[in-house]
This record gives sequence, C-alpha cells and structure tokens, in this order.
Amino acid sequence: MSRAKWGRLWTLLGPFLILVFVNLLFAALLAWKDSRNDSEDLKFFFSLANLVIVLTQTVIVAIGALGMTMIIVSGGIDLSVGSAIALTSVLGAVMIRDGNPLPWVAVATVLAGGCIGLVNGFLVAAFRLMPFIVTLGMLGIARGMAKWLAQNQTVNFPESPIGKVMNTPMFGESVPPWGVGITILLAIIMTIVMDQTIFGRYIFAIGSNEATARLCGIRTRRIKLLIYTIAGFFFGLGGLMQLSRLRQGDPTAAAGLELDMIAAVVIGGASLSGGTGSILGSMIGALTMAVLRVGSQYMDWPTYMQEIIIGILIVLAVALDRLRQKRNVP
Repeated sequence: MSRAKWGRLWTLLGPFLILVFVNLLFAALLAWKDSRNDSEDLKFFFSLANLVIVLTQTVIVAIGALGMTMIIVSGGIDLSVGSAIALTSVLGAVMIRDGNPLPWVAVATVLAGGCIGLVNGFLVAAFRLMPFIVTLGMLGIARGMAKWLAQNQTVNFPESPIGKVMNTPMFGESVPPWGVGITILLAIIMTIVMDQTIFGRYIFAIGSNEATARLCGIRTRRIKLLIYTIAGFFFGLGGLMQLSRLRQGDPTAAAGLELDMIAAVVIGGASLSGGTGSILGSMIGALTMAVLRVGSQYMDWPTYMQEIIIGILIVLAVALDRLRQKRNVP
C-alpha cells in the first residue's frame, strides 16, 4: 500500500482508534481502582447512563468544533471561542432576566456570536492580520465585555424553558437531551457543506494553498470572512447551550474551552497547516475529549491533571500530523 493511501487510511480511522484507546485506557485504570477500593466505577463507566453523560458533555465542544473545523481547514485558528461562549451566554442570561421572549434570546445569542466572528474575519481578511493575534486580542475583549455585562458576577434568572434543551431527555429516561440531537443534525448538515458544496471545496483550497486558490479565481478574502462569521454563529449557539446547561450566565465560564475544541479538531485528523480535516473526525475528537473528562473524574484526578493530558494530546496529534505529511512527500 502506498504512503498516500496509508495517510488517507490513518486520517479516516485514526480518530476512532484514539477514541478506542482512551476508553480501553480508562477501563484498565478503573479496573485497577475498583480492585483496590472495592467500587464499581468500571461498571458504571460502560453503562447507558454514563453514555448519556458523555454525550451531554460533548455538545458544547462538538458545536464549537463544527466552526473550528472550518477555520483550521482553511489554515486559520480562533483562540477567542471560550470568551465568545461566555459573552453570549451572559447576554442570553441578562435578556431572560429582563423578561425578553425566548425566541429573541436565542436569536440574539447566536447573532452575537456571529458578530464576534464577523469582526475576527474582517480583521483577518481585510487587513491580512494573523488569525492568532486577532483572536488572541478578541479573547480579552470578549471576556472583558462578558464581565462588564454581568457586572463581574453570575447572572441568575427565573426558571426558564431554556434549561430543558440541555437537561431534558428527548424521548424519555436514559436518552440524551435535545442538545445532542441538535448537534447531530448540525454535524450532518456541515458534513454535506464541507464535502458536497463549492463553498466547502473553497475552504479546503484556501487551506491547501491560499495563493494558488487566489490565482484560480477564488475570492479568498470573502470566503475567509464567511468562514469566521459562520463559525461565530456556531460559537454563539455553543453559548446558548452553555446557558441552558448551567441555567445561569457566568462571565468566567468556558475559560480554556478553545483548547478542547482545537484538540478535538486536531485529534479528528485536521492539520493545523490547513487543507485537511473532516466534520466526522472532529465529532469523534469531541467525543474523545468528553470521555477523557468523564474518565478523569472517575479517577479523581484534579483539573490541572486533565489540562496536562489535553496539552499532551494536542502535541502528540500535531506531531503525528507532521509525520504523516513527511511520509506523503515523495
């Protein structure tokens, strides 16, 4: 089998193999823990109830990863996602507290995320600034605006149907909440967009070689503006899901969540150099991140240990991607 075929095979199967490896690793660790403490964490880890927990915890990272996949495939990056989710969730909480209708809350929250993406895309496309610098600046701006809007405190609001999206099963007990169904539907739509539309092909073309794409007649600046704006809508929707899950607006929430999303996309087979990636891979990567978080909780590992593991996963995934690129070079 040629190197190119091995590379494509790894891109397709790699995310699934990593997910299986993480599950088997925690199975071994929990079995060892159960033997020492006479507990049943391993049994619950592979139960239907835990699957619902994992899928629920996947939602926000998975929705954000839909937008992050477009950005990374196009050769960009967005470090402002966590702050954007915090700002949009606080905005939604303030609107609910002030008595605004829920449809307006949902629309305003998603549009606010789109506006953040529009600003990022405009600065990247119009002035050709580095996405890393632009979104790093927006990280601070959005976080500061979230704290200002919330007056530097948690925003609470009366009981609202908004909480049912992430806390009410779709069809009865032992079934994931509606947020999981929304995520799956969006993933299917984005798979079609990325694989079957001209816009999706333009994204891959820009990520592979922006100069060549421009010479081929692709309006790269316009496409980049669309990419960051559409991704912003997904981040705003992630903020709405965060609001539903927490049932309050917290300006300090989602700190570092962009690392989970970047890790999910990279684990899913995307290259930080651009031009490679898939929605399915990113969804498997998001699921892997959720399994990692839940498994760490069962192991009673502190939060800093989880962050270390995520950082190691990102480095390993990038190293594997570089190795794959070298092998594909004739």
